[in-house]
Amino acid sequence: GARQRGQSCPCPELETKLPILRWIPRYSLAWLQLDLMAGLTVGLTVVPQALAYAEVAGLPLQYGLYSSFMGCFVYCFLGTAKDVTLGPTAIMSLLVSSYAFHEPVYAILLAFLSGCIQLAMGLLHLGFLLDFISCPVIKGFTSAASITISFNQVKNILGLQGIPRQFFLQVYETLRRIGETRAGDAILGLACLAMLAGLQVMKSNLPRAVRMEPLAARVSYLIVWTAATARNALVVLFAGLVAYSFQVMGSQPLTLTGSIPQGLPPFRLPCFSMAVPNGTVPFRSMVEDMGAGLVVVPLMGLLETVAIAKAFASQNDYRIDPNQELLAMGFTNILGSFVSSYPITGSFGRTAVNAQSGVCTPAGGLVTGTLVLLSLAYLTSLFYYIPKAALAAVIISAVVPMFDAGTFRRLWRIKRLDLVPLCVTFLLCFWEVQYGIVAGVLVSGILLLYSIARPPIKVLEGDVLVVQPRSSLHFPAIEFLRNTVCSHALAATSPPRSIILDCCHISSIDYTVLVGLAELLQELHKHGLSLAFCSLQDPVLQVLLSADLEGFQHFPSQEEAEWCGGAEPGSRGATPFPSTSESSLLP
Repeated sequence: GARQRGQSCPCPELETKLPILRWIPRYSLAWLQLDLMAGLTVGLTVVPQALAYAEVAGLPLQYGLYSSFMGCFVYCFLGTAKDVTLGPTAIMSLLVSSYAFHEPVYAILLAFLSGCIQLAMGLLHLGFLLDFISCPVIKGFTSAASITISFNQVKNILGLQGIPRQFFLQVYETLRRIGETRAGDAILGLACLAMLAGLQVMKSNLPRAVRMEPLAARVSYLIVWTAATARNALVVLFAGLVAYSFQVMGSQPLTLTGSIPQGLPPFRLPCFSMAVPNGTVPFRSMVEDMGAGLVVVPLMGLLETVAIAKAFASQNDYRIDPNQELLAMGFTNILGSFVSSYPITGSFGRTAVNAQSGVCTPAGGLVTGTLVLLSLAYLTSLFYYIPKAALAAVIISAVVPMFDAGTFRRLWRIKRLDLVPLCVTFLLCFWEVQYGIVAGVLVSGILLLYSIARPPIKVLEGDVLVVQPRSSLHFPAIEFLRNTVCSHALAATSPPRSIILDCCHISSIDYTVLVGLAELLQELHKHGLSLAFCSLQDPVLQVLLSADLEGFQHFPSQEEAEWCGGAEPGSRGATPFPSTSESSLLP
Protein backbone atom coordinates (compact mmCIF):
# COMPACT_ATOMS: atom_id res chain seq x y z
CA GLY A 1 0.00 0.00 0.00
CA ALA A 2 1.02 3.63 -0.21
CA ARG A 3 3.23 4.98 2.57
CA GLN A 4 1.19 6.77 5.20
CA ARG A 5 1.61 10.51 5.59
CA GLY A 6 4.40 11.54 7.93
CA GLN A 7 6.12 8.14 7.82
CA SER A 8 8.56 8.69 4.96
CA CYS A 9 12.08 7.53 5.54
CA PRO A 10 14.50 10.45 6.15
CA CYS A 11 17.21 8.60 4.22
CA PRO A 12 15.91 6.95 1.00
CA GLU A 13 19.33 5.42 0.27
CA LEU A 14 19.29 3.65 3.63
CA GLU A 15 15.74 2.44 2.95
CA THR A 16 16.92 0.92 -0.33
CA LYS A 17 19.73 -0.99 1.36
CA LEU A 18 17.64 -1.91 4.42
CA PRO A 19 14.16 -2.82 3.10
CA ILE A 20 12.76 -3.36 6.60
CA LEU A 21 12.50 0.45 6.83
CA ARG A 22 9.87 0.38 4.08
CA TRP A 23 7.28 -1.49 6.13
CA ILE A 24 8.25 -1.31 9.80
CA PRO A 25 6.79 2.23 10.31
CA ARG A 26 3.39 0.95 9.11
CA TYR A 27 3.43 -2.31 11.05
CA SER A 28 0.11 -3.03 12.74
CA LEU A 29 -1.45 -5.50 15.14
CA ALA A 30 -3.43 -7.09 12.29
CA TRP A 31 -0.18 -7.76 10.42
CA LEU A 32 1.37 -9.17 13.58
CA GLN A 33 -1.43 -11.71 13.98
CA LEU A 34 -1.09 -12.94 10.38
CA ASP A 35 2.72 -13.00 10.54
CA LEU A 36 2.59 -15.02 13.77
CA MET A 37 0.27 -17.62 12.23
CA ALA A 38 2.30 -17.81 9.02
CA GLY A 39 5.62 -18.00 10.87
CA LEU A 40 4.30 -20.77 13.13
CA THR A 41 2.96 -22.76 10.17
CA VAL A 42 6.20 -22.47 8.22
CA GLY A 43 8.15 -23.35 11.36
CA LEU A 44 6.14 -26.54 11.80
CA THR A 45 6.91 -27.39 8.17
CA VAL A 46 10.61 -26.52 8.13
CA VAL A 47 11.69 -28.75 11.03
CA PRO A 48 10.96 -32.15 9.46
CA GLN A 49 11.94 -30.88 6.01
CA ALA A 50 15.30 -29.71 7.32
CA LEU A 51 16.00 -33.15 8.74
CA ALA A 52 15.10 -34.80 5.43
CA TYR A 53 17.22 -32.39 3.40
CA ALA A 54 20.22 -32.99 5.66
CA GLU A 55 19.99 -36.64 4.68
CA VAL A 56 19.86 -35.66 0.99
CA ALA A 57 23.01 -33.57 1.53
CA GLY A 58 24.71 -36.54 3.18
CA LEU A 59 25.22 -34.63 6.45
CA PRO A 60 24.21 -35.39 10.07
CA LEU A 61 20.58 -34.52 10.72
CA GLN A 62 21.26 -31.52 12.98
CA TYR A 63 22.89 -29.64 10.09
CA GLY A 64 19.50 -29.33 8.40
CA LEU A 65 18.21 -27.40 11.42
CA TYR A 66 21.43 -25.39 11.71
CA SER A 67 20.71 -24.20 8.13
CA SER A 68 17.08 -23.27 8.79
CA PHE A 69 17.07 -20.21 11.05
CA MET A 70 19.73 -17.70 9.92
CA GLY A 71 17.97 -17.01 6.61
CA CYS A 72 14.74 -16.23 8.48
CA PHE A 73 16.42 -13.50 10.55
CA VAL A 74 18.59 -11.96 7.82
CA TYR A 75 15.85 -11.89 5.20
CA CYS A 76 13.56 -10.02 7.57
CA PHE A 77 15.97 -7.07 7.43
CA LEU A 78 17.34 -7.34 3.89
CA GLY A 79 14.69 -9.18 1.86
CA THR A 80 12.35 -7.50 -0.62
CA ALA A 81 9.67 -10.23 -0.95
CA LYS A 82 7.29 -10.75 1.95
CA ASP A 83 6.55 -14.39 1.04
CA VAL A 84 10.05 -15.78 0.46
CA THR A 85 11.59 -18.04 3.07
CA LEU A 86 15.26 -18.99 2.91
CA GLY A 87 16.51 -22.35 4.08
CA PRO A 88 17.65 -25.80 2.97
CA THR A 89 15.98 -27.18 -0.15
CA ALA A 90 16.10 -30.47 -2.02
CA ILE A 91 17.97 -29.00 -4.98
CA MET A 92 20.59 -27.20 -2.90
CA SER A 93 21.00 -30.24 -0.68
CA LEU A 94 21.64 -32.40 -3.73
CA LEU A 95 24.25 -29.92 -5.01
CA VAL A 96 25.90 -29.89 -1.58
CA SER A 97 26.10 -33.68 -1.58
CA SER A 98 27.92 -33.47 -4.93
CA TYR A 99 30.41 -30.74 -4.00
CA ALA A 100 30.87 -31.20 -0.22
CA PHE A 101 31.59 -34.96 -0.33
CA HIS A 102 29.35 -35.62 2.71
CA GLU A 103 31.80 -33.67 4.89
CA PRO A 104 30.33 -30.94 7.17
CA VAL A 105 33.56 -28.91 6.98
CA TYR A 106 33.33 -28.75 3.18
CA ALA A 107 29.61 -27.92 3.31
CA ILE A 108 30.09 -25.04 5.76
CA LEU A 109 33.03 -23.60 3.80
CA LEU A 110 30.98 -23.89 0.60
CA ALA A 111 28.26 -21.79 2.27
CA PHE A 112 30.82 -19.13 3.25
CA LEU A 113 32.40 -18.90 -0.20
CA SER A 114 29.03 -18.94 -1.98
CA GLY A 115 27.88 -16.08 0.23
CA CYS A 116 31.01 -14.08 -0.60
CA ILE A 117 30.39 -14.56 -4.32
CA GLN A 118 26.72 -13.55 -4.03
CA LEU A 119 27.61 -10.53 -1.89
CA ALA A 120 30.18 -9.38 -4.45
CA MET A 121 27.63 -9.72 -7.26
CA GLY A 122 25.16 -7.63 -5.28
CA LEU A 123 27.68 -4.89 -4.54
CA LEU A 124 28.65 -4.80 -8.24
CA HIS A 125 24.95 -4.52 -9.21
CA LEU A 126 25.04 -7.63 -11.39
CA GLY A 127 21.45 -8.45 -10.55
CA PHE A 128 20.36 -7.12 -13.95
CA LEU A 129 21.56 -10.42 -15.40
CA LEU A 130 18.51 -12.02 -13.81
CA ASP A 131 16.22 -9.79 -15.90
CA PHE A 132 16.86 -12.35 -18.63
CA ILE A 133 14.61 -14.79 -16.75
CA SER A 134 11.46 -14.26 -18.80
CA CYS A 135 7.88 -14.78 -17.66
CA PRO A 136 7.47 -18.04 -19.65
CA VAL A 137 10.57 -19.43 -17.93
CA ILE A 138 9.22 -18.47 -14.50
CA LYS A 139 5.80 -19.95 -15.29
CA GLY A 140 7.37 -23.13 -16.61
CA PHE A 141 9.51 -23.43 -13.48
CA THR A 142 6.67 -22.79 -11.03
CA SER A 143 4.27 -25.14 -12.82
CA ALA A 144 6.82 -27.96 -12.95
CA ALA A 145 7.87 -27.30 -9.36
CA SER A 146 4.24 -27.47 -8.29
CA ILE A 147 3.85 -30.94 -9.82
CA THR A 148 7.27 -32.13 -8.62
CA ILE A 149 6.82 -30.97 -5.03
CA SER A 150 3.27 -32.27 -4.86
CA PHE A 151 4.20 -35.71 -6.12
CA ASN A 152 7.24 -35.72 -3.86
CA GLN A 153 4.79 -35.57 -0.93
CA VAL A 154 2.65 -38.46 -2.19
CA LYS A 155 5.04 -40.94 -0.59
CA ASN A 156 4.41 -39.32 2.80
CA ILE A 157 0.65 -39.37 2.22
CA LEU A 158 0.90 -43.10 1.48
CA GLY A 159 3.46 -43.84 4.20
CA LEU A 160 6.05 -45.24 1.76
CA GLN A 161 9.77 -45.33 2.62
CA GLY A 162 12.87 -45.40 0.42
CA ILE A 163 11.36 -43.59 -2.59
CA PRO A 164 14.11 -41.97 -4.76
CA ARG A 165 14.26 -38.19 -5.20
CA GLN A 166 14.49 -38.09 -9.01
CA PHE A 167 11.00 -37.35 -10.37
CA PHE A 168 10.65 -40.13 -12.95
CA LEU A 169 12.11 -42.77 -10.65
CA GLN A 170 9.85 -41.42 -7.94
CA VAL A 171 6.76 -41.90 -10.09
CA TYR A 172 7.85 -45.41 -11.07
CA GLU A 173 8.67 -46.53 -7.52
CA THR A 174 5.52 -44.99 -6.04
CA LEU A 175 3.27 -46.76 -8.54
CA ARG A 176 5.20 -50.03 -8.17
CA ARG A 177 4.94 -50.02 -4.39
CA ILE A 178 1.48 -48.55 -4.00
CA GLY A 179 0.37 -51.85 -2.51
CA GLU A 180 2.59 -51.11 0.52
CA THR A 181 0.47 -48.07 1.44
CA ARG A 182 -0.05 -47.59 5.18
CA ALA A 183 -3.76 -47.16 5.77
CA GLY A 184 -3.31 -44.81 8.74
CA ASP A 185 -1.08 -42.38 6.84
CA ALA A 186 -3.31 -42.43 3.76
CA ILE A 187 -6.52 -41.80 5.70
CA LEU A 188 -4.99 -39.00 7.79
CA GLY A 189 -3.29 -37.40 4.76
CA LEU A 190 -6.48 -37.39 2.67
CA ALA A 191 -8.47 -36.08 5.63
CA CYS A 192 -5.99 -33.23 6.08
CA LEU A 193 -6.18 -32.41 2.37
CA ALA A 194 -9.96 -32.34 2.55
CA MET A 195 -9.88 -30.10 5.63
CA LEU A 196 -7.44 -27.70 4.00
CA ALA A 197 -9.48 -27.55 0.79
CA GLY A 198 -12.70 -27.00 2.75
CA LEU A 199 -11.19 -24.21 4.84
CA GLN A 200 -9.78 -22.59 1.69
CA VAL A 201 -13.19 -22.63 0.02
CA MET A 202 -14.74 -21.31 3.22
CA LYS A 203 -12.32 -18.39 3.30
CA SER A 204 -12.85 -17.60 -0.39
CA ASN A 205 -16.63 -17.46 0.02
CA LEU A 206 -16.69 -15.76 3.41
CA PRO A 207 -18.67 -12.48 3.18
CA ARG A 208 -17.02 -9.48 4.78
CA ALA A 209 -18.45 -8.55 8.18
CA VAL A 210 -19.74 -5.00 8.69
CA ARG A 211 -20.07 -2.95 11.83
CA MET A 212 -23.87 -2.84 11.55
CA GLU A 213 -24.21 -6.60 12.08
CA PRO A 214 -24.90 -8.04 15.55
CA LEU A 215 -21.97 -8.82 17.82
CA ALA A 216 -22.59 -12.57 17.56
CA ALA A 217 -22.32 -12.41 13.75
CA ARG A 218 -19.07 -10.48 13.93
CA VAL A 219 -17.59 -12.90 16.46
CA SER A 220 -18.62 -15.85 14.29
CA TYR A 221 -16.99 -14.20 11.30
CA LEU A 222 -13.77 -13.66 13.25
CA ILE A 223 -13.68 -17.30 14.39
CA VAL A 224 -14.26 -18.67 10.89
CA TRP A 225 -11.80 -16.24 9.32
CA THR A 226 -9.10 -17.08 11.88
CA ALA A 227 -9.62 -20.82 11.44
CA ALA A 228 -9.52 -20.54 7.64
CA THR A 229 -6.46 -18.28 7.60
CA ALA A 230 -4.55 -20.42 10.13
CA ARG A 231 -5.72 -23.63 8.48
CA ASN A 232 -2.20 -25.00 8.01
CA ALA A 233 -1.27 -24.67 11.67
CA LEU A 234 -4.74 -25.90 12.69
CA VAL A 235 -4.48 -29.06 10.59
CA VAL A 236 -0.96 -29.82 11.83
CA LEU A 237 -2.10 -29.38 15.43
CA PHE A 238 -5.10 -31.64 14.84
CA ALA A 239 -2.92 -34.33 13.26
CA GLY A 240 -0.41 -34.10 16.11
CA LEU A 241 -3.18 -34.65 18.67
CA VAL A 242 -4.42 -37.67 16.72
CA ALA A 243 -0.92 -39.14 16.62
CA TYR A 244 -0.41 -38.51 20.33
CA SER A 245 -3.74 -40.19 21.12
CA PHE A 246 -2.66 -43.32 19.25
CA GLN A 247 0.68 -43.26 21.07
CA VAL A 248 -1.06 -43.12 24.46
CA MET A 249 -3.26 -46.08 23.50
CA GLY A 250 -0.15 -48.13 22.72
CA SER A 251 -0.46 -48.38 18.92
CA GLN A 252 0.86 -46.04 16.26
CA PRO A 253 -0.47 -46.45 12.68
CA LEU A 254 1.08 -43.15 11.57
CA THR A 255 4.58 -42.25 10.36
CA LEU A 256 5.89 -39.55 12.71
CA THR A 257 8.59 -36.94 12.31
CA GLY A 258 10.59 -38.56 15.10
CA SER A 259 13.28 -37.30 17.44
CA ILE A 260 15.29 -34.17 16.69
CA PRO A 261 18.81 -33.71 18.14
CA GLN A 262 18.89 -30.96 20.77
CA GLY A 263 21.34 -28.09 21.30
CA LEU A 264 22.23 -24.83 19.53
CA PRO A 265 25.25 -24.73 17.19
CA PRO A 266 28.34 -22.80 18.35
CA PHE A 267 28.93 -19.38 16.74
CA ARG A 268 32.39 -19.51 15.16
CA LEU A 269 34.30 -18.97 11.93
CA PRO A 270 34.09 -21.77 9.37
CA CYS A 271 37.14 -23.99 9.21
CA PHE A 272 39.48 -23.17 6.32
CA SER A 273 41.23 -26.53 6.57
CA MET A 274 40.19 -30.05 7.50
CA ALA A 275 42.01 -32.57 9.64
CA VAL A 276 42.28 -36.05 8.16
CA PRO A 277 43.91 -39.19 9.61
CA ASN A 278 47.12 -38.71 7.62
CA GLY A 279 47.43 -34.90 7.88
CA THR A 280 45.48 -31.75 7.00
CA VAL A 281 43.64 -30.70 3.85
CA PRO A 282 44.61 -27.01 3.28
CA PHE A 283 42.22 -24.29 2.12
CA ARG A 284 43.57 -24.26 -1.44
CA SER A 285 43.02 -27.99 -1.85
CA MET A 286 39.48 -27.70 -0.48
CA VAL A 287 38.67 -24.96 -3.00
CA GLU A 288 40.12 -27.06 -5.81
CA ASP A 289 38.06 -30.04 -4.67
CA MET A 290 34.86 -27.97 -4.77
CA GLY A 291 35.73 -26.80 -8.29
CA ALA A 292 32.65 -25.91 -10.33
CA GLY A 293 30.55 -25.98 -7.18
CA LEU A 294 31.80 -22.47 -6.36
CA VAL A 295 30.01 -21.28 -9.50
CA VAL A 296 27.04 -23.65 -9.67
CA VAL A 297 25.95 -23.38 -6.02
CA PRO A 298 25.75 -19.56 -5.70
CA LEU A 299 24.20 -19.10 -9.14
CA MET A 300 21.61 -21.84 -8.68
CA GLY A 301 20.78 -20.50 -5.23
CA LEU A 302 20.23 -17.05 -6.68
CA LEU A 303 18.25 -18.33 -9.68
CA GLU A 304 15.88 -20.27 -7.44
CA THR A 305 15.38 -17.41 -5.00
CA VAL A 306 14.74 -14.76 -7.65
CA ALA A 307 12.51 -17.04 -9.73
CA ILE A 308 10.41 -17.82 -6.64
CA ALA A 309 10.37 -14.17 -5.55
CA LYS A 310 9.26 -13.02 -9.02
CA ALA A 311 6.55 -15.67 -9.12
CA PHE A 312 5.01 -14.55 -5.84
CA ALA A 313 5.66 -10.85 -6.48
CA SER A 314 3.57 -11.03 -9.65
CA GLN A 315 0.68 -12.40 -7.60
CA ASN A 316 1.00 -9.85 -4.79
CA ASP A 317 1.82 -6.70 -6.79
CA TYR A 318 5.24 -5.76 -5.42
CA ARG A 319 8.64 -5.45 -7.08
CA ILE A 320 11.78 -7.49 -6.59
CA ASP A 321 15.26 -5.92 -6.55
CA PRO A 322 17.68 -8.64 -7.72
CA ASN A 323 20.69 -6.76 -6.34
CA GLN A 324 19.06 -6.60 -2.92
CA GLU A 325 18.23 -10.31 -3.13
CA LEU A 326 21.91 -10.95 -3.89
CA LEU A 327 22.93 -9.00 -0.80
CA ALA A 328 20.38 -10.86 1.34
CA MET A 329 21.54 -14.25 0.02
CA GLY A 330 25.19 -13.31 0.47
CA PHE A 331 24.83 -12.13 4.06
CA THR A 332 22.64 -15.14 4.88
CA ASN A 333 25.14 -17.70 3.61
CA ILE A 334 28.12 -15.90 5.18
CA LEU A 335 26.47 -15.54 8.60
CA GLY A 336 24.96 -19.00 8.28
CA SER A 337 28.42 -20.52 7.90
CA PHE A 338 29.20 -19.11 11.36
CA VAL A 339 26.46 -21.37 12.81
CA SER A 340 27.41 -24.49 10.81
CA SER A 341 24.90 -23.97 7.99
CA TYR A 342 25.36 -25.40 4.53
CA PRO A 343 24.32 -23.26 1.47
CA ILE A 344 20.66 -22.30 1.41
CA THR A 345 18.27 -20.71 -1.04
CA GLY A 346 14.61 -19.81 -1.42
CA SER A 347 12.25 -22.69 -0.74
CA PHE A 348 9.33 -22.91 -3.15
CA GLY A 349 7.26 -25.20 -0.92
CA ARG A 350 7.70 -23.21 2.30
CA THR A 351 7.28 -19.90 0.43
CA ALA A 352 3.96 -21.20 -0.89
CA VAL A 353 2.95 -22.24 2.64
CA ASN A 354 3.96 -18.78 3.86
CA ALA A 355 1.85 -17.04 1.22
CA GLN A 356 -1.12 -19.33 1.72
CA SER A 357 -1.00 -18.67 5.48
CA GLY A 358 -1.55 -14.96 4.81
CA VAL A 359 1.88 -13.55 5.72
CA CYS A 360 2.00 -9.74 5.49
CA THR A 361 5.71 -8.92 5.94
CA PRO A 362 9.07 -10.69 6.19
CA ALA A 363 8.65 -10.48 9.98
CA GLY A 364 6.97 -13.87 9.76
CA GLY A 365 10.49 -15.24 9.32
CA LEU A 366 11.37 -14.09 12.83
CA VAL A 367 8.71 -16.44 14.19
CA THR A 368 9.94 -19.28 12.01
CA GLY A 369 13.57 -18.74 12.98
CA THR A 370 12.70 -18.48 16.66
CA LEU A 371 10.67 -21.68 16.47
CA VAL A 372 13.62 -23.52 14.89
CA LEU A 373 15.94 -22.25 17.65
CA LEU A 374 13.44 -23.26 20.35
CA SER A 375 13.06 -26.67 18.79
CA LEU A 376 16.82 -27.12 18.82
CA ALA A 377 17.13 -26.01 22.42
CA TYR A 378 13.95 -27.11 24.19
CA LEU A 379 10.99 -28.18 22.06
CA THR A 380 12.13 -31.24 20.14
CA SER A 381 9.73 -33.48 22.04
CA LEU A 382 6.74 -31.44 20.80
CA PHE A 383 7.62 -32.08 17.16
CA TYR A 384 8.03 -35.79 17.65
CA TYR A 385 4.29 -36.45 17.15
CA ILE A 386 3.77 -34.45 13.94
CA PRO A 387 2.69 -36.97 11.27
CA LYS A 388 4.54 -36.66 7.99
CA ALA A 389 1.24 -37.17 6.14
CA ALA A 390 -0.16 -33.96 7.67
CA LEU A 391 2.88 -31.92 6.62
CA ALA A 392 2.63 -33.43 3.14
CA ALA A 393 -0.99 -32.30 2.93
CA VAL A 394 -0.02 -28.76 3.95
CA ILE A 395 2.65 -28.56 1.25
CA ILE A 396 0.45 -30.07 -1.48
CA SER A 397 -2.42 -27.69 -0.75
CA ALA A 398 0.03 -24.78 -0.87
CA VAL A 399 1.80 -25.57 -4.16
CA VAL A 400 -1.06 -26.97 -6.26
CA PRO A 401 -2.47 -23.45 -6.98
CA MET A 402 0.91 -22.49 -8.43
CA PHE A 403 0.25 -24.68 -11.47
CA ASP A 404 -1.04 -22.18 -14.02
CA ALA A 405 -2.58 -24.03 -16.96
CA GLY A 406 -4.03 -20.76 -18.20
CA THR A 407 -0.54 -19.54 -19.16
CA PHE A 408 -0.28 -22.24 -21.82
CA ARG A 409 -3.60 -21.20 -23.35
CA ARG A 410 -2.78 -17.48 -23.23
CA LEU A 411 0.60 -17.94 -24.92
CA TRP A 412 -1.02 -20.11 -27.60
CA ARG A 413 -3.37 -17.22 -28.41
CA ILE A 414 -0.90 -14.34 -28.02
CA LYS A 415 2.54 -15.54 -29.14
CA ARG A 416 3.11 -19.23 -29.71
CA LEU A 417 6.87 -18.83 -29.96
CA ASP A 418 6.95 -18.05 -26.23
CA LEU A 419 5.68 -21.57 -25.61
CA VAL A 420 9.13 -22.87 -26.56
CA PRO A 421 11.03 -21.59 -23.47
CA LEU A 422 8.01 -22.35 -21.29
CA CYS A 423 7.80 -25.98 -22.45
CA VAL A 424 11.58 -26.48 -22.36
CA THR A 425 11.69 -25.20 -18.78
CA PHE A 426 8.59 -27.13 -17.76
CA LEU A 427 9.79 -30.48 -19.14
CA LEU A 428 13.44 -30.28 -18.06
CA CYS A 429 12.48 -29.26 -14.53
CA PHE A 430 11.11 -32.77 -14.09
CA TRP A 431 14.63 -34.04 -14.72
CA GLU A 432 16.50 -31.45 -12.63
CA VAL A 433 15.11 -28.04 -11.74
CA GLN A 434 18.43 -26.27 -12.25
CA TYR A 435 18.70 -27.69 -15.78
CA GLY A 436 15.18 -26.56 -16.56
CA ILE A 437 15.78 -22.98 -15.46
CA VAL A 438 19.14 -22.71 -17.23
CA ALA A 439 17.78 -24.28 -20.43
CA GLY A 440 14.75 -21.97 -20.39
CA VAL A 441 16.97 -18.91 -19.97
CA LEU A 442 19.19 -20.08 -22.83
CA VAL A 443 16.22 -20.67 -25.15
CA SER A 444 14.78 -17.26 -24.25
CA GLY A 445 18.18 -15.71 -24.95
CA ILE A 446 18.40 -17.42 -28.33
CA LEU A 447 14.95 -16.16 -29.29
CA LEU A 448 15.93 -12.67 -28.15
CA LEU A 449 19.16 -12.76 -30.15
CA TYR A 450 17.29 -14.07 -33.20
CA SER A 451 14.88 -11.13 -33.05
CA ILE A 452 17.88 -8.79 -32.91
CA ALA A 453 19.65 -10.55 -35.78
CA ARG A 454 16.50 -10.71 -37.94
CA PRO A 455 14.59 -7.48 -37.28
CA PRO A 456 11.37 -6.89 -39.24
CA ILE A 457 12.10 -4.82 -42.35
CA LYS A 458 9.41 -3.03 -44.36
CA VAL A 459 10.12 -2.68 -48.10
CA LEU A 460 8.11 -0.30 -50.30
CA GLU A 461 8.51 -0.80 -54.07
CA GLY A 462 8.08 2.09 -56.53
CA ASP A 463 10.07 4.64 -58.45
CA VAL A 464 12.20 4.83 -55.33
CA LEU A 465 12.93 1.74 -53.22
CA VAL A 466 12.20 2.51 -49.55
CA VAL A 467 13.65 0.15 -46.91
CA GLN A 468 12.58 0.70 -43.29
CA PRO A 469 13.97 -1.42 -40.42
CA ARG A 470 11.23 -1.63 -37.80
CA SER A 471 13.60 -1.79 -34.81
CA SER A 472 17.09 -0.73 -33.75
CA LEU A 473 20.00 -1.98 -35.79
CA HIS A 474 22.72 -4.02 -34.08
CA PHE A 475 25.70 -5.85 -35.51
CA PRO A 476 24.04 -9.30 -35.92
CA ALA A 477 21.42 -7.69 -38.21
CA ILE A 478 23.61 -5.79 -40.66
CA GLU A 479 24.13 -8.73 -43.05
CA PHE A 480 20.38 -9.37 -43.06
CA LEU A 481 19.75 -5.69 -43.91
CA ARG A 482 22.39 -5.74 -46.69
CA ASN A 483 20.90 -8.88 -48.21
CA THR A 484 17.40 -7.40 -48.07
CA VAL A 485 18.46 -4.18 -49.80
CA CYS A 486 20.56 -5.92 -52.45
CA SER A 487 17.97 -8.61 -53.20
CA HIS A 488 15.44 -5.92 -54.11
CA ALA A 489 17.70 -3.27 -55.61
CA LEU A 490 19.91 -5.60 -57.70
CA ALA A 491 17.23 -8.01 -58.86
CA ALA A 492 17.29 -8.75 -62.61
CA THR A 493 13.77 -7.44 -63.03
CA SER A 494 14.39 -4.30 -60.98
CA PRO A 495 14.97 -1.06 -62.92
CA PRO A 496 17.87 1.20 -61.84
CA ARG A 497 16.56 3.44 -59.07
CA SER A 498 17.55 5.19 -55.88
CA ILE A 499 17.27 3.49 -52.49
CA ILE A 500 16.14 5.23 -49.33
CA LEU A 501 16.95 3.77 -45.93
CA ASP A 502 14.34 5.09 -43.50
CA CYS A 503 16.02 5.10 -40.06
CA CYS A 504 13.16 6.50 -37.97
CA HIS A 505 13.15 3.43 -35.68
CA ILE A 506 16.94 3.20 -35.28
CA SER A 507 18.15 4.80 -32.04
CA SER A 508 21.76 3.53 -32.01
CA ILE A 509 24.30 1.72 -34.15
CA ASP A 510 27.66 0.11 -33.47
CA TYR A 511 30.96 -0.14 -35.34
CA THR A 512 30.07 -3.38 -37.15
CA VAL A 513 26.92 -1.72 -38.49
CA LEU A 514 29.00 1.21 -39.75
CA VAL A 515 31.33 -1.16 -41.60
CA GLY A 516 28.34 -2.97 -43.11
CA LEU A 517 26.74 0.28 -44.26
CA ALA A 518 30.02 1.40 -45.83
CA GLU A 519 30.24 -1.87 -47.75
CA LEU A 520 26.62 -1.52 -48.83
CA LEU A 521 27.24 1.99 -50.14
CA GLN A 522 30.25 0.78 -52.13
CA GLU A 523 28.38 -2.23 -53.54
CA LEU A 524 25.45 -0.11 -54.70
CA HIS A 525 27.81 2.51 -56.14
CA LYS A 526 29.49 -0.17 -58.31
CA HIS A 527 26.09 -0.90 -59.84
CA GLY A 528 25.35 2.78 -60.45
CA LEU A 529 22.81 3.06 -57.63
CA SER A 530 22.61 5.64 -54.86
CA LEU A 531 21.60 5.13 -51.22
CA ALA A 532 20.19 7.98 -49.13
CA PHE A 533 19.39 7.96 -45.41
CA CYS A 534 16.37 9.74 -43.96
CA SER A 535 14.75 10.39 -40.57
CA LEU A 536 18.03 9.90 -38.73
CA GLN A 537 17.91 10.43 -35.00
CA ASP A 538 20.60 12.76 -33.65
CA PRO A 539 22.82 10.11 -31.98
CA VAL A 540 22.82 7.98 -35.15
CA LEU A 541 23.43 11.01 -37.39
CA GLN A 542 26.43 12.10 -35.33
CA VAL A 543 27.95 8.62 -35.51
CA LEU A 544 27.47 8.40 -39.29
CA LEU A 545 28.92 11.88 -39.87
CA SER A 546 31.95 11.09 -37.71
CA ALA A 547 32.47 7.80 -39.60
CA ASP A 548 33.21 9.72 -42.85
CA LEU A 549 31.33 7.27 -45.12
CA GLU A 550 31.97 7.58 -48.85
CA GLY A 551 28.82 8.64 -50.73
CA PHE A 552 26.84 9.26 -47.54
CA GLN A 553 23.84 11.58 -47.93
CA HIS A 554 20.82 12.09 -45.72
CA PHE A 555 17.51 13.94 -45.63
CA PRO A 556 15.26 15.04 -42.76
CA SER A 557 12.23 13.07 -43.99
CA GLN A 558 11.25 10.27 -46.33
CA GLU A 559 9.13 12.60 -48.48
CA GLU A 560 12.06 14.91 -49.23
CA ALA A 561 14.32 11.96 -49.89
CA GLU A 562 11.81 10.50 -52.38
CA TRP A 563 11.49 13.85 -54.16
CA CYS A 564 15.23 14.19 -54.45
CA GLY A 565 15.68 10.55 -55.33
CA GLY A 566 13.37 10.82 -58.32
CA ALA A 567 16.24 12.20 -60.40
CA GLU A 568 18.57 9.98 -62.36
CA PRO A 569 20.95 8.00 -60.16
CA GLY A 570 24.09 9.99 -59.64
CA SER A 571 22.49 13.38 -60.41
CA ARG A 572 22.18 15.94 -57.65
CA GLY A 573 18.40 16.41 -58.00
CA ALA A 574 18.41 18.57 -54.89
CA THR A 575 21.12 19.37 -52.44
CA PRO A 576 21.03 17.00 -49.49
CA PHE A 577 22.65 17.60 -46.13
CA PRO A 578 26.44 17.64 -46.35
CA SER A 579 28.02 14.35 -47.46
CA THR A 580 31.57 13.10 -47.48
CA SER A 581 33.65 11.84 -50.33
CA GLU A 582 35.86 9.19 -48.76
CA SER A 583 35.35 6.42 -46.22
CA SER A 584 37.83 5.89 -43.39
CA LEU A 585 36.23 2.55 -42.50
CA LEU A 586 37.18 0.64 -45.65
CA PRO A 587 40.49 0.31 -47.47
